[in-house]
Amino acid sequence: MPSVDNDELLVQQTIAGDLNAFAQLVRTYHRRITGLGMGFFKNRTDTEDFVQDVFLKLWANLRSFRGESRFATWCTRIAYNTAINAVNRRREYESIADEHLLLSTDRNPEEAHLRKITGEAVNAVIRELPREYALCLDLYFFHDLPYKDISEVTKLPVNTVKSHIFRAKKLLRAK
Repeated sequence: MPSVDNDELLVQQTIAGDLNAFAQLVRTYHRRITGLGMGFFKNRTDTEDFVQDVFLKLWANLRSFRGESRFATWCTRIAYNTAINAVNRRREYESIADEHLLLSTDRNPEEAHLRKITGEAVNAVIRELPREYALCLDLYFFHDLPYKDISEVTKLPVNTVKSHIFRAKKLLRAK
């Protein structure tokens, strides 16, 4: 997990003109934003465009970061809004819980096959969840965001986030 103090220092250095500081922020958050993008776009090309768009927005809006929330939350919020806007234009969403994230290359063929089948089953069930449930579940399980940060990203009250995750887990267990 990124250091809050280090992020704030990197933001200040970037604002002061240090491009290497911004490059470090990009390296730190690239994986998180790529994962979020894959959850929405399900293909490398659209995800790469999305990631580039997000980092351009971060660069352009860095001076507006006030430090009221963690930089990680602010960054994720921008990525989430960018993805939601793209999805609203395209009218599609799929959960990030797909097989390439659930598979591990260090397993024997039988274990890999079982994980693949399990991943496909989980992905199919997650696709049946209401959109808000799937989004909260993605941010909670696949991006390790706490409820408070999910609330800030989605602009849903914390109790609503908790309820969505609870209900999503209940639906997953039932299926």
